[in-house]
Amino acid sequence: MSYQAQQRLSQVGSHLGKGGKQALLEKHPDDIVITCALRTPITRGGKGPFKDTAGADLLHGAFAGLLERSHIDPSLVEDIAVGCVLAPGGGATEFRAAALAAGFPASTAVKSLNRQCSSGLAACVDIANAIKTGMIEVGIGAGVESMSTQYGPQAVTEFSELLEEHEEAANCKVPMGQLSEQMAQDKHVSRKDQDAFAARSFQKAERAQEQGLFDEEIYPLKARYEDPKTEEWKEVLVRADDGVRKGMTAESLSKIRPAFAKDGSIHAGNASQVSDGAAAVLLMTRAKAEQLGQQVLGKFVQASVVGVPPLLMGIGPWKAIPVALEKAGITKEDVDIYEINEAFASQCLWCVRELGLDESKVNPKGGAIAFGHPLGCTGARQVSTLLYELRRRKQRIGVTSMCVGTGMGMAAVWIAE
Repeated sequence: MSYQAQQRLSQVGSHLGKGGKQALLEKHPDDIVITCALRTPITRGGKGPFKDTAGADLLHGAFAGLLERSHIDPSLVEDIAVGCVLAPGGGATEFRAAALAAGFPASTAVKSLNRQCSSGLAACVDIANAIKTGMIEVGIGAGVESMSTQYGPQAVTEFSELLEEHEEAANCKVPMGQLSEQMAQDKHVSRKDQDAFAARSFQKAERAQEQGLFDEEIYPLKARYEDPKTEEWKEVLVRADDGVRKGMTAESLSKIRPAFAKDGSIHAGNASQVSDGAAAVLLMTRAKAEQLGQQVLGKFVQASVVGVPPLLMGIGPWKAIPVALEKAGITKEDVDIYEINEAFASQCLWCVRELGLDESKVNPKGGAIAFGHPLGCTGARQVSTLLYELRRRKQRIGVTSMCVGTGMGMAAVWIAE
């Protein structure tokens, strides 16, 4: 490691995790800042206008939008990390091609990574850490998923006898819906409470959409799709998420049939939607942003990743959030907004209650129940959703978090400017 990189690491450590909230809000040349964060609209898997669009093409749209909005010289971007869960081979070949097609030069490196539902966040943190160590100066953390084209039985890997014979290892492939149903029973999260939580998510998203609160973070994309009624191909400009159902109430949700058990509590209305979408986040040091004349949207502070039992994968945020807060040197009361992925109402609600969070601070514009969860995209999507809402409210500190398939949790602390 170079002397400059060692000095940067030393400086980072000197003003993170010490001095509490006020120290966190200070500005330093070596801060890892976000100068652009955006996402495509999120559309319904198998039904929405992106249903016939390859994931790499969605990613291309997010890349093109980022270049357009940030005005960054593409040759300055040294590395791009893309989170994705379902694409064969991690999508590595297609994502490199998407970057080249979007206008990045051959000198910009690209990789894919997969940490299940936290893949998009892991990509952003990976780039932030590469900048912290001096490995690169400018990079992009991104995420994408085309659940329309990749989701299904083929997404589940067959285990060898070695893994099947180990009880905890075998638990890694138990379907998440089944896990969440069991968790709801074990943790005593009633269907009534789940439906009420889900209804609030829909209602918040509906209000936010009507008020245009998603507009800043969304980059509209053209899409070609086959109309299932006419079998004709159509082209549309997609400007908004299409999964937000208007007028949803706890009562209307209570009429939906359980999906995983005859007498269960989890159904299509109180679980995250199968969706398509992409997101991208441009990161660099504050000093570099000032040098380039880039406007700072916010900064990355700290992140955590933890493991939990595979059968309890939904509790991931409960374990990950306190670790991230401790690393950042703040308390849960210091946080203005929590973006916690709504994989299922049952697990998200349990985590919020168990952590003792003020629910009014959680997902103020709704969450994945209302507008979808394109697996690899969500962690990167949350960054723009969070930072723009913090800025609108003139608030500063936010946390993004999610549970992770096979039993993990991830969280990160961000500051809006």
